[in-house]
Amino acid sequence: MKKISALLLFAVLLFSNAALAIEPFIVKDVKVNGLQRITAGAVFNALTVKVGEQFTDAKSENVIRDLFRMGFFKNVEVSENNQTLIIDVVERPAITSIDIEGNDDIESETLLEAFKDVGLAIGQVFNPLVLDKVKNELLTQYYNNGKYSATVDAKVTKLERNRVSVLLEVEEGSAASIKKINVVGNKAYTDEEILKDFELTGPTLISFYTNSNQYSKQKLSADLERLNSFYQDRGYINFKVDSTQVTISPDKQGIFITINVNEGNVHTVNEVKLAGELILAPDKLIPFVLVQPGDVFSRKKSTETSENISTILGHNGYSFANVNMIPEIDDNASTVKITFFVDPGKKVYVRRVIMEGNTKTRDEVLRREIRQMEASAISTLSVEHSKARLSRLGHFDDVDVETPAVPGTTDQVDVKYTVSEKSSGNILAGAGFSQSQGLVLNASISQNNFLGTGKRVSASFNNSAVNTIYSLGYTNPYYTVDGVSRGYNISYRTTDSDEANTASYTTDSFNAGVNFGFPLNETDKIGLGIDLEFTEIDLGFTPLEANRLINGQIANFVLDNGDSYTNLKVSGAWGTDNRNRAVFATRGGSKRLSGVVTFPGSDLEFYKISYNQKQYIPITKHTTLYLNADFGFGDSYGDAESLPFFENYFAGGKGSVRGFTDNTLGPRDIFNDPVGGSVKLVGNAEYIFPVPFAAESKTVRLSAFIDAGNVYDDEVDLGALRYSAGVSAKWLSPFGALSFSLATALNDEENDELQAFQFSFGSGI
Repeated sequence: MKKISALLLFAVLLFSNAALAIEPFIVKDVKVNGLQRITAGAVFNALTVKVGEQFTDAKSENVIRDLFRMGFFKNVEVSENNQTLIIDVVERPAITSIDIEGNDDIESETLLEAFKDVGLAIGQVFNPLVLDKVKNELLTQYYNNGKYSATVDAKVTKLERNRVSVLLEVEEGSAASIKKINVVGNKAYTDEEILKDFELTGPTLISFYTNSNQYSKQKLSADLERLNSFYQDRGYINFKVDSTQVTISPDKQGIFITINVNEGNVHTVNEVKLAGELILAPDKLIPFVLVQPGDVFSRKKSTETSENISTILGHNGYSFANVNMIPEIDDNASTVKITFFVDPGKKVYVRRVIMEGNTKTRDEVLRREIRQMEASAISTLSVEHSKARLSRLGHFDDVDVETPAVPGTTDQVDVKYTVSEKSSGNILAGAGFSQSQGLVLNASISQNNFLGTGKRVSASFNNSAVNTIYSLGYTNPYYTVDGVSRGYNISYRTTDSDEANTASYTTDSFNAGVNFGFPLNETDKIGLGIDLEFTEIDLGFTPLEANRLINGQIANFVLDNGDSYTNLKVSGAWGTDNRNRAVFATRGGSKRLSGVVTFPGSDLEFYKISYNQKQYIPITKHTTLYLNADFGFGDSYGDAESLPFFENYFAGGKGSVRGFTDNTLGPRDIFNDPVGGSVKLVGNAEYIFPVPFAAESKTVRLSAFIDAGNVYDDEVDLGALRYSAGVSAKWLSPFGALSFSLATALNDEENDELQAFQFSFGSGI
């Protein structure tokens, strides 16, 4: 701007002589010469001289100044002829093209959009000052990214019809790397302790991969904020960064950063108070105060306390509450008194709950998930919980919520949920491959939101070397207005157990049933189901022949119970799920306790109880510890002597103890074939981390794991648990889910079947 002002002043002085030669006169007309692209109207709008006014030397200067300020002209002259004000202008050329060469780090499209904002664009008037500004700003961007040897040259080519083309030639050079980061003035903590959380580092073994030694002004600012938090979270309330020097080596390839700090003293908290208009009783707020007398001062805990109190007030209708932490510092005693001053604002009420974007889904399907009621005080918890319930329906790609104020009021808002519907109907055909099941073919047709009612209707077919399954299903998630669900299912399954690495037999089963789900609260639900099941067993020869040949558990069971069974099963389940998402969760967990028992009088009388718990514990921003525990127990009752062999639990392989062949752990028959067991114990621990260069990916994840587990027949021997360790990769590809693992068994025994590399494609992860 200083350059532009200087140019205008120079122009005014340059043409003031011409203005001085003009005798004062009454303007009868104004004529502008030299216009090509600029309209006369634009010029007249910029002029302060009007017809009928007296024209003087001062006004002559104003005319020249006003026209130069338009930025369209490189020369302006003023003269008079028979009381007509003559203005001769020379327009600046127009930009006909802008080309950029050598810019690898920053895309041309991004640069051209940025240039447009400052007036350098095709069709605009060319201004050399703007071009100089663009060059300097572009260099600044490269300098901020550590490329201090970068150069930018501009070539302007004059074309016919007062046009120019602009070429920017960029030489980015290589980024200067950080050679050393020094901290000066630190006494309580070493450089290593301070710098361990920095994003910027000096040269390391992996800096070529992480680029952590590539200087960035933005990253340095973020690291200085981390440094401030590091000290203030440890009691150094007066900590400050006195200065930061960034120096570059003469060859412009090395950067040295020096951070000068003043630690101050550690302050302890000697008093904590709540002040202001509390609204709620103090005993309801105190549990959310994380700062206590005697504690070392922590800015993080103080901030979290303010947020906690604001959240609690928001749950009670004060969504605009403001809680400020006010410290009273006593440097002599190195103590601090903390007061949390509460300003709740007005209690806010909801005028209307508005639904938008649901063009197919009926309004009632959304509204029955809403926990924030109209005409009641707003609860931020209810608003967000309603959003989560809408997201879990599975009918929408995205759910957004806004709380705009009602015009003309200070205590009312509307709650507006905007949904983006996705296709609720699917017709799928696919194929996959699993080491345990071989080629898997599947086809399904489903409608998760049948006619916009939220009901689910489905039919599917699945075929593999192990299983062939046909199924039909129907579920109404709101069979009652209280959220009780009801569903029906019918299926037919054939299983060749020999293909699943277990004993040789096949089963044919037909099942039909009804199930109900009862919500207990917002996260817990219990289920009840009744199924009628018909099962037939084929050993490949008669039970008597089998008994004579092998005298095994399976043949004995068929001899005692026959080879076909009709059972009425009653099942129950309790489950809770607070994961942040169903697939590739990063926090939260789920628990499920289920059981099934055959009704007395069924051909086979038995029961099974299973428990599964998953937990996701965030370790860092992009890493998670995943823990899984799986327990199962089954037995017979009444006149039955044992759990049916085809209801046994199996372990080993994918989803169990990797590194061992699928379903091969546990008891075996006299042919050394696995037959499963009535008790299952499996545990998994995985450290999940992102794919290099794709930390934000939600479709790919890697992990290092330790698995443990086995199945038992009656007696449990923890010493017989099998262990394995390895690495895993999972990918939700456009063609289906892929899972890979490479594991080694840690305590395998002679009869164990090992399989280091395991994978599957087309099956769930």
